[in-house]
Amino acid sequence: MTIGVLASIDPSVLAEGVNLMWVAVVCFLIFFMHAGFAMLEAGQVRAKNVANQLTKNLLTWSVGVLVYFLVGFGIEGVAGGGGFSSAAALGDGSWVNSWLFGAVFAMTAATIVSGAVAGRAKLRAYVAYTVAISAVIYPVVAGITWGGGFLGGAGLGFTDFAGGMIVHGVGGIAGLTAAYVIGPRMDRYGEDGSTNVIPGHSMTFAVLGTLVLAFGWYGFNVGTTATVFSVTEGGELALGGYASVGRVSLATTLGMAAGGAGAAIASLYTTKKVDTLYVANGLLAGLVGVTGIANVVTWWGAILVALVCGLQLPLVFEFASDRMKIDDVCAVFPVHGSAGVIGVLALPFVHVDGFSSSLLVSQVIGVAVITVWTVAATAAVFGAFKAVGQARVTPEHERDGLDVSEHGVETYPEFGKPTVSTDGGTVAAGDARSADGSPRADGGEEGGTEIKMVTAIVRPDKLGAIKQALAEINAPSLTVTNVSGRGSQPAKTGQWRGEEFTVDLHQKVKVDVVVADIPADEVAEAIRDAAETGEPGDGKVFVLPVEDALQVRTGVTGPEAV
Repeated sequence: MTIGVLASIDPSVLAEGVNLMWVAVVCFLIFFMHAGFAMLEAGQVRAKNVANQLTKNLLTWSVGVLVYFLVGFGIEGVAGGGGFSSAAALGDGSWVNSWLFGAVFAMTAATIVSGAVAGRAKLRAYVAYTVAISAVIYPVVAGITWGGGFLGGAGLGFTDFAGGMIVHGVGGIAGLTAAYVIGPRMDRYGEDGSTNVIPGHSMTFAVLGTLVLAFGWYGFNVGTTATVFSVTEGGELALGGYASVGRVSLATTLGMAAGGAGAAIASLYTTKKVDTLYVANGLLAGLVGVTGIANVVTWWGAILVALVCGLQLPLVFEFASDRMKIDDVCAVFPVHGSAGVIGVLALPFVHVDGFSSSLLVSQVIGVAVITVWTVAATAAVFGAFKAVGQARVTPEHERDGLDVSEHGVETYPEFGKPTVSTDGGTVAAGDARSADGSPRADGGEEGGTEIKMVTAIVRPDKLGAIKQALAEINAPSLTVTNVSGRGSQPAKTGQWRGEEFTVDLHQKVKVDVVVADIPADEVAEAIRDAAETGEPGDGKVFVLPVEDALQVRTGVTGPEAV
């Protein structure tokens, strides 16, 4: 019975239904990559700019997809040699396999740019550029290649399977250009030309974003095999683009692995350490490298190309950052730009059909044309905003952070500005002071009060031993605070994407113990004995007189309150 039902189904209807379902699922998967971009970029910026970066990612989709629907899709048709055809005029099926499929690729190219100009670009300038890349810049590139224009298969023969150059290369090159036009973040470079490291605020977010992007990339690459079934002239079902799904899946998987391994090797060679962020960025660079060639690349070619893309990552980033003085915050050019270029240029050497000199010529010309167009168009947009003083925020706003200045919010409000001066700063009028004007630790009374506070600043790993020691002398009550500071402990060297910086504020815990019936010196000695390692950085213990105490529950004051 089942065979009879299947035999009665029109093969063309079945093929169209399955193909539409496949493309729709793929589009949803590619859209999910925006969550990866948001996390990856948020992790690489400072805490004071996180909300701004997330807002840019949200607006890239919100504004960009509307513009692509109304204008960009039609411009893509014009660039491909046809007339302007509005996406609104398409039918139900075409809205999925034509417009939506194109839209998710266009938004990927657009959102890449936000990571390069993080921390100083005005929101209005970035949104305006989102309009430009969604309406004109990307559609022109897609039209002259995939859309049947002069660079595509029917013309010059430029080959880019899933957008290694058309999508990622455009985004990376545009990001580098925008970063150059806007200029570096404040304090990124010293007056002597030295490079100052500005670490991002969350390695966790950056790695999580990387893995989300890698997951979505299967939709990006494998999804480009857009037709599962086709119908032969004899009316029989046959595999369409899905015939190459195995090779594409393999190349994508090998690419992400080899890219991460290549970046690990390069960072180990250049910094003597395996840099976590370089590995994450290298994994993505490897994916970009195989994106344009995944359907026709040999297995060993996929590994080789991705490995090169991972290896080049630290070198290209450091060249752009230290030599060219371009502040590409999220390394979008070495991840998307140069890796995209390397991938499509390598195709003639790793093609399953062997080397082709004509294909090499086509690839070189295609990369050159796309690069010139992207650089010129991006420089024109951001250059115009820079000319009228609207490309970047004011120095005051940049120092305060774009979260507050551009959006009026704080991403982490519970870690706001301290209200207590701990660095010898101004103390409010009326505070008790000694005769020489310095703050008094005992609130104005002379020493010798019955209540004492023992404050210790010690290594975090010693907290358990301290708690045990205090319990043994019947002083179990304590208050613990996570703090950071510096004293005799030597500074350490940190690393952010292969660049070293000095860490002179060390993580400690502050233990406060208030006592009245237990000698303060016994408490201090107990803490010292438990916290000591014999190395610099063990911390210090202070004993302070307390003027009075008030128990909230009972209202009792004095030593009894303690």
